[in-house]
Amino acid sequence: MPGKKTKVSVAQSGSTPVPSPLDDPSLYVNRELGLLAFQRRVLEEAQDPTNPLLERVKFLSILGSNLDEFFMVRVAGLMNQIESGILDTGPDGMTPAHTLEAIRKTFSKLVSDAHVCRRAIFEELRAHGISVLDYRELNERQRDNAGRYFEQIIYPVLTPLAFDPGRPFPHISNLSLNLSVLIRDRQGQERFARVKIPDTLPQVVPVRGGKPGGRVTCVWIEQIIQANLEALFPGMEILESHPFHVTRDAEMAIQELEAEDLLETVEEGVRQRRFGAIVRLKVPKGMPERLLEILRTNLEIEDSEIYQVEGPLSLVRLRHIAALDRPELKDAPFTPAPLRDSADDEDIFGQIRRGDILLHQPFDSFQPVIDFLRTAARDPQVLAIKMTLYRVGPKAPVVQALLEANENGKQVAVLVELKARFDEESNIEWARALEREGVHVVYGLIGMKVHTKAAMVVRRESNAIRRYVHLATGNYNAVTAHLYTDLGIFTCDTDIGADCTDLFNYLTGYSAKSDYRKLLIAPINMRKQFESMIAREIAHAKAGRQARIIFKMNALVDQRIIHLLYQASQAGVKVDLLCRGICCLRPGIAGVSDNIRVTSVVGRFLEHSRIYYFRNGGEEEIYLGSADLMPRNINRRVETLFPIERPQLVRQLRDRILAVYCSDNVKARRMKSDGSYERVPRKGGDKAVNAQAVLLKARCSKT
Repeated sequence: MPGKKTKVSVAQSGSTPVPSPLDDPSLYVNRELGLLAFQRRVLEEAQDPTNPLLERVKFLSILGSNLDEFFMVRVAGLMNQIESGILDTGPDGMTPAHTLEAIRKTFSKLVSDAHVCRRAIFEELRAHGISVLDYRELNERQRDNAGRYFEQIIYPVLTPLAFDPGRPFPHISNLSLNLSVLIRDRQGQERFARVKIPDTLPQVVPVRGGKPGGRVTCVWIEQIIQANLEALFPGMEILESHPFHVTRDAEMAIQELEAEDLLETVEEGVRQRRFGAIVRLKVPKGMPERLLEILRTNLEIEDSEIYQVEGPLSLVRLRHIAALDRPELKDAPFTPAPLRDSADDEDIFGQIRRGDILLHQPFDSFQPVIDFLRTAARDPQVLAIKMTLYRVGPKAPVVQALLEANENGKQVAVLVELKARFDEESNIEWARALEREGVHVVYGLIGMKVHTKAAMVVRRESNAIRRYVHLATGNYNAVTAHLYTDLGIFTCDTDIGADCTDLFNYLTGYSAKSDYRKLLIAPINMRKQFESMIAREIAHAKAGRQARIIFKMNALVDQRIIHLLYQASQAGVKVDLLCRGICCLRPGIAGVSDNIRVTSVVGRFLEHSRIYYFRNGGEEEIYLGSADLMPRNINRRVETLFPIERPQLVRQLRDRILAVYCSDNVKARRMKSDGSYERVPRKGGDKAVNAQAVLLKARCSKT
């Protein structure tokens, strides 16, 4: 950043004891309830009639997936704390037991409202030729079609499992949908059986139509199975059949210090995930008590872990309906903007030498990142490529580029983070594929995840070495790059290149280096430097200089940083927090946070970029990076924040990105001091501003 930087003493950087009133639990929102509040905002997008119908269905599916993960991770963690006798409270003053009780109440209302929304959307879909019916609503011809589908496709896949003195209660795997079946045999004895709904088959089955773009009538697969249970239990009387859905603890306890092979340890943890303790059983309302008691007893769960649902038990499966080929019921497609114009013979390295390049996905194309690696793989002047991989997905063009580079004799070193939650299996496969081809693969560091997003190309130029670097807020995933908002930069800045060399040495070897030139690296120097910059804004405000803070992130949980933001507000610093998900800070409290606004934008794209802006007395500083403001990111992960120094890019981030998000009055919700959210009010003469739509429109002007 041009200009002289204001120095801050260590005493100002957060080491000074914070006044005790700022520890008051009433100043903090419970982390888990804050996360559920975000799920409520996701539901609101499904409820919003201005969104296309199938996009609303998609939001319901996302809600279902988010809630599954919430129980597998957050609720499971609370239950483990309670079982271990942990009574510690968080900054909000709530114990694990109190939090769990509040979650159950909030969750039940959230799911109930989601199914009210689903039924309303299904009614609207009928008017557009898409009918999702209950089996009892099918006419004779449709039932015949369903019967043939059962015989030809479903029946060969099913495996009914009996439960009796000779056969133990079957294992119910995580997130599986099942049928509990009560039958009477020829001797008059009542028997229980379980039928797992195969997730390898379509979950909604067309019984009429089904041609792309045409009218379609479909039914849930489990209802077809229920209607044909006689085929599975010939000669038996079917008394009852009801679906149930199980969620298990999916957190893996990895004893890294004792693990001889981290890859094998993580792989075993993934296998064990399906056997984790049950944290939630979903059943339909009205399930008979005798069936419920069989499940309760054999699954060894309490009544508090049973949730009765009116409607399909797994909202995630709505994604199959959202995927129907009806473009008129979806958001209009778009083509991301290509990289800026360049001379015909100028490669990506030449463009970077002309000046740092900022990319903003999905509005800008992710293809330049792939081209950067592919060009490096084929360029005879490139000597080495180093990269971190966190979530790359099942089909990863960046990995293919790395494999090509290795084939072409480049030195390729890759850190594959095996502990990326729910991406472990994919990452294990990529790690093995890279190793098989001779790539240097590191699996991560003991005791922490590597979450930083970095790629470095080392190139020989005119008898010297130049380092080209890509740093980003998001993953090297070509699919999510079209769905998430993220920022990345290409640079050949000498100091950043040297810092990246030191960072990779830290990741792949042994290094205790702590004096990075420009990068903020967690857990090394990020907290100290970041807290210093907030303290610097406080000092500017007290001295009457320009002071302003704008943070855009996914979550704000860290208590020390919240303390400093409260102090900044008290000193008169205007603070805007664009926080998509959890925010444990309460804004608008007189004398504490009345200069702080908290805004959450939930829209077409998942907000994933992190931008940290400091006015700094007029000598602005902006950092981008992988880290949210949470203890896990700052203390227990390897994260990177990197400065944006080119004045043109500073203005772009400040005026064309941050300013637009701060003025959103369509998709933005403003947090109130009680922790609840409301739509940003729009007065009669106010122009509607949808930040993502504005950025899409700007993207169109580039193409």
